[in-house]
Amino acid sequence: MVRQFYSRRGLLGMGLGAGAAALVAPVPALAVSAAQAEALIDRAVRDINAVIASGKSESGMIADFRRIFEAYADLPYLAAYALGVDGRRASPAQKRAFSDAFAGYISRKYGKRFRQFIGGNIEVGGSRKVKNAYEVSCTVYLRGEAPFDVTFFVGEKSGRFYNLYIEGVNMLLTERTEIGAMLDRRRGDLDAMIADLRKAG
Repeated sequence: MVRQFYSRRGLLGMGLGAGAAALVAPVPALAVSAAQAEALIDRAVRDINAVIASGKSESGMIADFRRIFEAYADLPYLAAYALGVDGRRASPAQKRAFSDAFAGYISRKYGKRFRQFIGGNIEVGGSRKVKNAYEVSCTVYLRGEAPFDVTFFVGEKSGRFYNLYIEGVNMLLTERTEIGAMLDRRRGDLDAMIADLRKAG
């Protein structure tokens, strides 16, 4: 595979003046180039940095992180992938309920993970084409700790990120496993799983 890396972006500082809510703007779903994918993640990282620098309570940050996921992530794809083959037996109402519960769950879970970056910053690096997507690499710098990698995958057609690796951990595969385990514990009861998902994360 030919690795195409593009211009390295500057360090994104933590002391952004604008409020996080003002930064989280809707992102159009368009076919993207490498430069557009990198620009999308630049904006997402800028918004994440603003939230973790805001000094808000955990609940306030989680609300902001949900807006970030709604603005930049392909949540319908994430939800459908996480539910997997069990989505075939779900009614339209169950699918809608699951998608809403999953959006809240993923925002709480990964919002708490990003909240651990308080006192540090995220640097957006290069991007490369991977099949029908672009992989955008980032580095997290925390005080007193070794830097580590965060990687976003942006869909070429959706124009939004549909997967995320934090220190090599694949979000899509992790969440499919988690949702499957939740269903197994509830003997395949989708409604019970959805109700519990609204409190999970």
